[in-house]
Amino acid sequence: MEHITDPRRTLPSVDQLLRWPVISAFSVQHGKTLLKEIVAEQLSHLRAEAVAFDADAFCESVQARLTAVLSPSLRQVFNLTGTVLHTNLGRAPLPEEAIEAMAAVARGASNLEFDLHTGRRGDRDAHLESWLCRLTGAEAATVVNNNAAAVLLMLNTLAKGKEVPVSRGELVEIGGAFRMPDVMQRAQCRLREVGTTNRTHLADYADAIGQRTGILMTVHTSNYKVVGFTASVPEQRLAHLAQEHGIPYAVDLGSGSLVDLSRWGLPAEPTPMASLGNGVDLVSFSGDKLLGGPQCGIIIGRRDLIDRLKKNPLKRALRCDKLTIAALEAVLRLYADPDRLAERLPSLRALSRSQTDVAAQCARLLDIVATWAGSDYSVSSEPVMGQIGSGALPIEHLHSQALIVRPVGPSKGSGSRLTALAARLRALPVPVIGRVQDASVILDCRCLEDEATFCKQLRAER
Repeated sequence: MEHITDPRRTLPSVDQLLRWPVISAFSVQHGKTLLKEIVAEQLSHLRAEAVAFDADAFCESVQARLTAVLSPSLRQVFNLTGTVLHTNLGRAPLPEEAIEAMAAVARGASNLEFDLHTGRRGDRDAHLESWLCRLTGAEAATVVNNNAAAVLLMLNTLAKGKEVPVSRGELVEIGGAFRMPDVMQRAQCRLREVGTTNRTHLADYADAIGQRTGILMTVHTSNYKVVGFTASVPEQRLAHLAQEHGIPYAVDLGSGSLVDLSRWGLPAEPTPMASLGNGVDLVSFSGDKLLGGPQCGIIIGRRDLIDRLKKNPLKRALRCDKLTIAALEAVLRLYADPDRLAERLPSLRALSRSQTDVAAQCARLLDIVATWAGSDYSVSSEPVMGQIGSGALPIEHLHSQALIVRPVGPSKGSGSRLTALAARLRALPVPVIGRVQDASVILDCRCLEDEATFCKQLRAER
């Protein structure tokens, strides 16, 4: 009977492999510690599979694994989903001014909390407060790491242990199943629901106000709309009611735009300036949505209330770092010249782009994409409807144009072919993210600015 040797018995040791010239050469670029870990890992796989050792294949596997481990997890992608402010794809792209500002302060020390005039400790909010006040007309401002944090800080500071009347129609759930009632609970205040889902009146708020009321609050339903038989209370009337009872009135605007979007043919969105003009005491909104900046939560309003927010220990836990502050300051400076804002702010540039311009780009790309996709697919340029995204203007759509890729031949198995095509797009050096819908892969080109790189990688992959 022929004796069969277990292939695991012939495997070299980790130390032996590390002395091989081909493998030891990897340590020059990647270091000995990581190399040893990867060699041990790959050797462990061979033991588990009980296969014969192939020296060349093993060296290739080590090199491939090193490359995979050292590749950035967070990568640039092409957003061709049709959703401009896509939460899963990083929301607003930053302008070059913001990127340069971040790089400048990242390279070394900065005056983050140092007053260059007095030589004493400074306030990191000072880099942003003057710009926010200039642009909105607010008395004071502060910034935290996102808008949910802004709401948490306002509630915990002004209504801890107290009640907060909020309309039932405004108890929103934001991305990731985070709900306004949950935020209120964590802020250690008690939600007092008023009105009904579709109709809330001033009397509902008035009846809910008592000795335990901390603040009145309105939550802008930026990610859905209640339509039909509805009623809500204007900010001016709620502000007057709050003043009568000596309690603050706060508005969470969510997306928050610092300009009238109708100027660029877009649907109007409530602005922080309008809320302040209506008598609202505090307004919170996001920095990385319609504003077009980095992720952060901005709070503007009465100075005495902002001062109280800054003294809350939570403020330190929720504060922004130097990179966010540098980026936001650079973006806010762009708003000083609204006539050129759409040219310089990438998010607004994409939102205001005409369908005619997008269609012309699709025409240029059609043959390139068709050649890359291959004969198993047809490619056409067709009008589509996109959306703003990130909870902004949820029922409004953007007229756009897309390359529609459909499987050719029998419908059986077309779903798997679409899945395979979407996977090929994601596997490109700069992954391309479209959407699979209506038995096709849809590549909406509204957000495609780097056309040269897009084309180059498709031609190289053929």
